Amino acid sequence: MTRYCLFRRPIALGFLALHLLLAAMTAMAAESGPIAAVSGGRVQGAMLPRGGAVFRGIPYAQAPIGPLRWREPLPVKRWPGVRTAMSFAPACAQTPQFLPEVASSSKEDCLFLNVWTPAWPVGSEKPVMVWIPGGGNSAGSASRPIHDSDSLARHGIVLVTLNYRLGVFGFFSHPQLTRESTHHASGNQGILDQIAALKWVHDNIRKFGGDPDSVTIFGESAGSLDVSVLLTSPLSKGLFRRAIGESGAVVLLGDPLTLTQAEQRGEAQAARWKLPADPSLKDLRAVSAVDILEAEPNYLQTPAPNLGITVDGYVFPTAPAKVFAAGQEHRVALLLGNNSLERTPGSVLPTDLKQAITEEYGPLSERAMPLYAAATNDPDYGTPTQQWADDASFRCAAVGALLWHAAAGNRSYEYEFARVPSGRELVGAVHASDLPYVFGTLDKGIPYPLPPPIPPTVISDIDWQVSKVMQEYWTNFAKTGNPNGAGLPEWPRFHASSRAYIQFTAAGPVLKAALRRPYCDVFIDNVKRLSARDAN
Repeated sequence: MTRYCLFRRPIALGFLALHLLLAAMTAMAAESGPIAAVSGGRVQGAMLPRGGAVFRGIPYAQAPIGPLRWREPLPVKRWPGVRTAMSFAPACAQTPQFLPEVASSSKEDCLFLNVWTPAWPVGSEKPVMVWIPGGGNSAGSASRPIHDSDSLARHGIVLVTLNYRLGVFGFFSHPQLTRESTHHASGNQGILDQIAALKWVHDNIRKFGGDPDSVTIFGESAGSLDVSVLLTSPLSKGLFRRAIGESGAVVLLGDPLTLTQAEQRGEAQAARWKLPADPSLKDLRAVSAVDILEAEPNYLQTPAPNLGITVDGYVFPTAPAKVFAAGQEHRVALLLGNNSLERTPGSVLPTDLKQAITEEYGPLSERAMPLYAAATNDPDYGTPTQQWADDASFRCAAVGALLWHAAAGNRSYEYEFARVPSGRELVGAVHASDLPYVFGTLDKGIPYPLPPPIPPTVISDIDWQVSKVMQEYWTNFAKTGNPNGAGLPEWPRFHASSRAYIQFTAAGPVLKAALRRPYCDVFIDNVKRLSARDAN
């Protein structure tokens, strides 16, 4: 017995040593990837092949599900241990009308963001760019391949991309929600998500080498509109210093709804959910996400005014366009522009241009009609009908916003993206085709792929050079509020007199002035006319 015990002791010690060694190896493995301590706990990302790190799927707010559906986002709760942040989180719940490949895995639990940092361990603090993706405020995601790149970060910035609630989940007003709110407001949940993400950035971005006092927000389409309206919300003041808008300005698609109008719209939406008369909040929140999405109207045919933005008295005390017109938006530098032919393949265009102009411009149609009657097909701008459709929405809305912003004494810059790669000549520089140039993801395709027998898109060295130049301008602007830098053609500030802008073409950046001035002057005068009418 004694001999047995003498032999057992070293065996037991051996097993204990082996256990401790395995535990140490496990701990070392957990620590092998980049780890950052953020609000909620520690997250582990992945090292990038060229240095630096990426953290995907970091929660910036509690899941807006169950009793938190349609509420203002709440801070994250702490999690134990180290949370893996190597994979993208689900996109926010959406119908498949825009992006079926994204919608198939979308969920209500979606308030996550992603961070790319060019150096790990982090060194000196770098400017931060926060991306707000587009999709009509009813579709889209920060995790699409077109955004998944460290290319921008390689220019000396920290990149953040975020998800926010969409459609009925993100822009839903209802009298019951207004009564529940301590702010007596409802709607704009998606905008509140964006503000919550910006607060998270302010509190946490130093852990990734970012400077919380040098934040630029940028977005495309609905994300660009959201960038513009964030310039007018008292809740976002001080959270960013610069803004970039790509294809979407503050007066895009008409005026936002009043709270009363939005509540009425919300009641009409809820009526399609087969609820009892006068449903309670518990009834509303008990409806499944699937049933809500199945009842959501076809957004392609019935877009919400101003993409769902509501003048709720809290997020937006005043209509954002009126804030701009009064010169009371946040005093930040703004870079804003559009693509030369925004209308995507399959876009609905008016069949009777004369009637459309008359309905839109009223007494000013007498000025507008001769302009478009004399117009011919243009290689950049398309047919006269396409020209009017873009002038009366994306293009001239941007010019108008820049006129307001510059008049208030803010540094402003305008651009037009007109590069069309080989194989896409029949559609031109359509909506969102600038994205792979900005993110350096041309190898992942260009939005709105073309059906056969149209030739395949051919990406050339010219396209990569255009991408490089745009990234340099964008990141220079994020660093200083001025896009100019060594080796780049001079990009002058936008002023009311010259309306100077840069056009991105196959020949490189081309300096131009007064983008479609007579057409945009009619549009801007019509905005003033409608504003004066509504004021009376």
